[in-house]
Order: sequence, then structure tokens, then C-alpha cells
Amino acid sequence: MDKLPEVQIHTPSHFSDMRGDLWTIWKKDDFDLEFNHDKVSVSKKNVIRGIHGDEKSWKLVTCLYGEIYFVVLNPKTKVWDYVILTGKNKKIVLVPPTYGNGHCILSDHAVFMYKWSYDGRYPDVKNQFTIKWNDPIVGVEWPVDNPILSRRDT
Repeated sequence: MDKLPEVQIHTPSHFSDMRGDLWTIWKKDDFDLEFNHDKVSVSKKNVIRGIHGDEKSWKLVTCLYGEIYFVVLNPKTKVWDYVILTGKNKKIVLVPPTYGNGHCILSDHAVFMYKWSYDGRYPDVKNQFTIKWNDPIVGVEWPVDNPILSRRDT
């Protein structure tokens, strides 16, 4: 992410053969962080989730299946950038605390995984910030005009 050098992108080594693919998303030696909560979301094409974030959590995210337009935002500067995550490219993104992130599903279906590192209790929705997907001040250029959204994201 050229516009957000604080956000790290990793591409792990992987093994492929006639059975499929094998790769490692996280090893303690690769990241000096204590992750303590994993989440998976399964979504269909044109769904946008986010932009959400909190003050304390690191997030390690990847796409296990499908194709995702993944956005990271620095809410203080309103600078955002994106990367395409797919089950084929296996890219992994480390999002620092205070940054928001959201994603749009480009394929018919996609499986998105994220690990959370937080201090204390899991940051409930009331402890997170939400920035509207089409906030004109931020100006994220999403690849869909009429997304499927949750009530929280509308």
C-alpha cells in the first residue's frame, strides 16, 4: 500500500499440487503480536463490509476463497488505499490500530479471514468507529455503485 506505508502486505510461501494449495497465514515468529480472536466472513458479490476500526486492535486479514477489494483508511488524514486479495494471490495485510478497513466482494462468493490483537476485551461495535462507505470527504473509489450493505454500514 503505497499511500499507507504503515500497513504491511505479506505474501507467504505456499505449496501447490494436484490436491490444491497449502499456505501459512500466521506464525508467531513472523509477527511480534499476540492475536486472540479470529473471525471469518462469507459474503456474496457486491457486498461491502466496513469501513470499521478501533483504537487498540491490530488486524491480520486475508482472503481464503474468491476475490476481494480490500480498503484501508487512516481516518485522521483521510488517506486510503486498496489491495486485491484473492485465494490465489494469498496476500496477507496487517492493519495497525486506529486504521479502518472495509472490503467489497468482487467474485460470486468470497471467504475473508481476520485475526484480532487487542488489549483487554474484544472491541464491541460500541467501541469501534464506522465511516460510511461513500463518505464524500474520504472518497473511497469502490468498484460497485449499488452495494449490498448492513444497517450499520448504510
